Amino acid sequence: MSEHPVPSARARALVAGAYDTHVHVAPDVMERRIDDLDLAQRFAEVGLAGFVLKSHYVSTAERAMVVRKVRPEVDVLGSVTLNGAMGGMNPAAVEIAGRQGARFVWMPTVDSGNQRRSTATDLPGAKPAMWGALQADLHAQGIVPDVVEVVDADGRVLDRVRQVLRVIARHDLVLATGHLAGPEILAVVRAAREEGVRRIVVTHPEFTSQRLSVAEQRELAEAGALLERCFTTPYTGKVAWADLFANIRAVGPRHSVLSSDLGQPFNPPVEDGLPLFADRLLEAGFTEAEVQTMAVENTRWLAAPAQATVPA
Repeated sequence: MSEHPVPSARARALVAGAYDTHVHVAPDVMERRIDDLDLAQRFAEVGLAGFVLKSHYVSTAERAMVVRKVRPEVDVLGSVTLNGAMGGMNPAAVEIAGRQGARFVWMPTVDSGNQRRSTATDLPGAKPAMWGALQADLHAQGIVPDVVEVVDADGRVLDRVRQVLRVIARHDLVLATGHLAGPEILAVVRAAREEGVRRIVVTHPEFTSQRLSVAEQRELAEAGALLERCFTTPYTGKVAWADLFANIRAVGPRHSVLSSDLGQPFNPPVEDGLPLFADRLLEAGFTEAEVQTMAVENTRWLAAPAQATVPA
């Protein structure tokens, strides 16, 4: 593994008690830097509260339950992503995940219409996403799940999506927007509010297939969503650090939430993601209070226990 920067003690202290709400670790269908049990130990050692296990292909709710039993001092949370491997826009998958204690539901990522149709390219020198090679291998074998759409030809949110949103609301889960396009994100966020979803995250708005404008980000913040700033997006060269910082300032730190999106073997240790992000923000002139809002307060609000009671 290559050399990476080491977080400062100041940054470690600043993000103590935070959750990393977006990590990709083993077991997985591709190589990862660390597994979930070892990561829980690392989080306990550095004073981080917990993390959300994300997979593009399987539900992680059961894994999270097992890790919490082994490492009860770290709050490990499960999730489900609505790609083809989970049946696409599948309310049953969300219902089962919710009953198993999952906390996050991602709209489609690798199988979203936007991601499949996207012709956007990474910036020169950027590291490609690891799932790209897996998707290409599946497609080469003729294993091509149906595209998972969220709106009709007129831009209206599909009934199936609204059914999923109602399940999310009933379980008081967190909705994350996955790899949808800007107009789709806004439509889904507004529909989610109408259906009673309380906590919404706009997934990495600076990522290659999103690249949301400041105007779009402000509109989403006004609609009640948090904008997720992923460490890996600038670290792997998909957006310039200066552009990311400008977006945070334009939308406001209180509307942003930090995550790492780490776990790739060529990237820094997962437990270093949030403090490394904090060091970068401090160097760019953000205050300690602003960093704590994004890294600690907002992540803890997202990770807080569900308020809804679910019928047996």
